[in-house]
Amino acid sequence: MRRGVRLGVDVGTVRIGVARSDPGGILASPLETVRRGKGDLDRLAALAGEHEALEVVVGLPTSLSGKEGPAAEAARAFAAELAGRLPEEAVRLYDERLTTVTAESGLRAGGVHGKARRKVVDQAAAAVLLQAALDGERLTGRPPGEIVRGSS
Repeated sequence: MRRGVRLGVDVGTVRIGVARSDPGGILASPLETVRRGKGDLDRLAALAGEHEALEVVVGLPTSLSGKEGPAAEAARAFAAELAGRLPEEAVRLYDERLTTVTAESGLRAGGVHGKARRKVVDQAAAAVLLQAALDGERLTGRPPGEIVRGSS
């Protein structure tokens, strides 16, 4: 397992959930929710710098069958823009199927409801995504997902 903090990013149309791993890459924890729009890429790049992130794992929404639609295309474009602001090979796309559903379920089970849940569900989904990527790397010995090249 490579050492270093990783950030997980769950990109939505309104909000972006961000999670952070410990330096050993063992555990992902919710970090922040970033408002989507002007300045969002700047904030994500700043978070990557502040946490000295080895990489940023961006969720790739695919259907249950594995097909990519408009949401996946948007996530790919967003990841490419983010990659253009970070060191080479610092952004990876990782399959995020069911992360929001899992996060919602966990928050409900933990007694978090209504507005309180809406405020943190994106962060929780990012943590679920990042934890899956960390577990996958630990299991296979290979970095998760696919590298994203920056858009020019």
